[in-house]
Amino acid sequence: MSRPPLARDKVLDAFERILVEEGERAATMDATAKAAGVSKGGLLYHFGTKDALESAAIARLRDLVDEDVAAMAAAPEGPIAYFLRSSAMENDPLDRAVLAVSRLAQGGSPAASEALRGIRDRWADALRDDTRDEAALDLVMLVSDGLYFNNALAGGAIPGPVPRGAAMDALVALVERAARD
Repeated sequence: MSRPPLARDKVLDAFERILVEEGERAATMDATAKAAGVSKGGLLYHFGTKDALESAAIARLRDLVDEDVAAMAAAPEGPIAYFLRSSAMENDPLDRAVLAVSRLAQGGSPAASEALRGIRDRWADALRDDTRDEAALDLVMLVSDGLYFNNALAGGAIPGPVPRGAAMDALVALVERAARD
C-alpha cells in the first residue's frame, strides 16, 4: 500500500516546526513522528535517519530560495525593493525554512551552515546587477539582515523598528538610490 503523498510533507513540516519552536536538540525522530501524527515506521518510510530528515529540510529551503530568486527577478518593483520588503515578512514557508535550517546550523550542522552561506550568495547574485558595486550590494544585504532581525524580535522582549507602509517605501527608495548612484 502506498503512502499518501502529503505524508512526507507532513513529517517535514513537523520537523521544521520543532526546530523553530524548540531547537535542534528537541527535533528527535520520535518527537517528529509524534508531532506529525505518524508512527515511527511511517516516519522511517520517508526518512530513514535524522540526517535524511535534515537533508530534506535543507533541500526544501533551497527549493524555496529558487522560487524566491525567480520572484525577485520578475518583481515589477525590481529586485532590491522585492528583497527588502520580503525581509520583513514572517511565518511564510521561506521564513520557517530559513529559521529551521538556522537552528540546524546553530546545532553544529556543517551542511546547514554551508546551505545558508550558499543561499545568501544566491540572493547576492540576484541583486548584484542592480547595485553599482560590492559596497552597495553589502548595503542592500545588511539592510535586509536588519529588517529580518528586527522583524524576528518584534514578538519578543526587545522589538526593533520594522517599517511598514510609507516608512518602508521611503527606506526602499533610500537604499535603491544609495545602491545605484
